[in-house]
Amino acid sequence: MEIAEARRFAQGWVDAWNAHDIDGVLAHFADDADFSSPVAAQLLPETAGVLRGKAAIRAYWAVGIERIPDLRFEVVDVYTGVDLIVINYRNHTGGLVNEVLHLGADGLVVSGAGTYLVADAAAVSGVQPG
Repeated sequence: MEIAEARRFAQGWVDAWNAHDIDGVLAHFADDADFSSPVAAQLLPETAGVLRGKAAIRAYWAVGIERIPDLRFEVVDVYTGVDLIVINYRNHTGGLVNEVLHLGADGLVVSGAGTYLVADAAAVSGVQPG
């Protein structure tokens, strides 16, 4: 992926997140995509942090938006690799996070992971208890 294309992808991704538009974020994902996150493991322990398919990803993100009403991201930088994009961003609490997204031939995310600098990712994400 060319860096200009990756930056456009990241801008659409962050715009959708900042609008709390889950379907807008999911438009970047294949129907059978999987996504892993230590926050998902903390909020939805039955998933062990791995969400399979758009419905599961949507359900997790809906919980996150509900518990983090002031959710907002700012892209710090974007990195590319072979069929890969990494979006380095700062969340509403000031924490640095990376989304590592593997893209299929159609340009949609087939696999993704949220990565954090600390073990208690939910706390640094500002998740309010449910």
